[in-house]
Amino acid sequence: MAERAQYEELARQLSAIGAVKRDLGRILPPDCPGGSAAVLTLLGRHGDMRMSKLAELLAVDMSVTSRHVAHVADRGWIQRSPDPADKRSRILRLTAPGRAQLDELSRRIAELLAERLKDWSDDDVGRLIQLMARLRESFGDCRAAPRLAQTAPAADPVADRTTRTPA
Repeated sequence: MAERAQYEELARQLSAIGAVKRDLGRILPPDCPGGSAAVLTLLGRHGDMRMSKLAELLAVDMSVTSRHVAHVADRGWIQRSPDPADKRSRILRLTAPGRAQLDELSRRIAELLAERLKDWSDDDVGRLIQLMARLRESFGDCRAAPRLAQTAPAADPVADRTTRTPA
């Protein structure tokens, strides 16, 4: 098993992934923010689905999912149809313009990764893919995983003092 210092360094490196994600976010078209891109990506990967399933896959509240869905629907990238099994629900489906938008997003991301990793060997890129997939698999479905018990931080006696001014 790895030493604690290795896990601490891993945690620092995982935190730095935020910079990579921000860089990827900068190449998204102005009318397709990250949430919209995620909706298109999930529908492209998993096919037609109910809004509740999309919210589950996004791991966000239904109200957040609704805003993302409204945004992509307003642009004609998805279609919302009544669910034959439950008329109160809607089935979300990519449209041809939505598929084209998803293809454009994929192209942009692939180009950025190719440019940033141009000095990496094919083996290195393949190894990164394998290790990231394995890491994600080790965490399983993070939405359902129990969280470690949180311990309350030690009280800071300086921060807990109040200042009173004489009346």
